[in-house]
Amino acid sequence: MTKKELYAHPGWKSCTFKGAEMSTLLLGLQTTFREKLEWLEEAETLTLRLRASREKARTRKSQG
Repeated sequence: MTKKELYAHPGWKSCTFKGAEMSTLLLGLQTTFREKLEWLEEAETLTLRLRASREKARTRKSQG
């Protein structure tokens, strides 16, 4: 792959702030409302599990 071909690759378009912003907006336009809700539910579940894990570690640390 030549340098010219490498820089012409479409992946480079999202390597800037503006490109990343446009990529995120495009993804938002391409996903359905239901997919967005599912993503939010998964993110909430992950957040709750991480919080519980931190609290459990904090409890163990204070006990021993």
